[in-house]
Amino acid sequence: MLLIVGEIVRPHGVRGEVVVDVRTDEPAQRFAPGSVLVTDPGGVLSGARGTHARPAPGDLPAGAWKPPPTLTIEWAKAHQGRLIVQFDGIHDRELAEALRRVVLCVDSADVPAPEDPEEYHDHQLIGLTAVDAAGEKLGEVVRIDHAPASDLLVLRRPDGSTGLVPFVKAIVPTVDVPAGRVVVTPPDGLFDL
Repeated sequence: MLLIVGEIVRPHGVRGEVVVDVRTDEPAQRFAPGSVLVTDPGGVLSGARGTHARPAPGDLPAGAWKPPPTLTIEWAKAHQGRLIVQFDGIHDRELAEALRRVVLCVDSADVPAPEDPEEYHDHQLIGLTAVDAAGEKLGEVVRIDHAPASDLLVLRRPDGSTGLVPFVKAIVPTVDVPAGRVVVTPPDGLFDL
């Protein structure tokens, strides 16, 4: 499974540098010199792009340069809440411009498990079945929203509606990744909104 770690926003300067919007908690590790990132040129992993969608590779004019399947970090530095990144082999503005809106990913198999047994990566939680203390199905975890107060498990409820569950020990006392489930003890009214 590919995990998104960033998205190229635009070129920066004339020597091939790009501005990257970071989407990882570990930018120093993911964007370290020599790191290899998988590219998603069509932005498929990050969802619809609206009217400014980058054309699919098959829609590009014949002979147009296409981003490679992987990019290797030459260097990266922080800049105004984002990163400026130089990739190996991308050394002019034209190539950097062709990378606009390319999503950068890593393979989840290359991401080590957290050392803390109470910490989880999003991809470990997505797809788990949420059940109450009696074992009744409450829904399936479809994504994690990272809110300021606490992370939220976004559930697809059995009736098709969406439920938000604060990912705190008092409400989610048990996470059993090998068994494919989380136990949720929802306070009264949590799913009535």
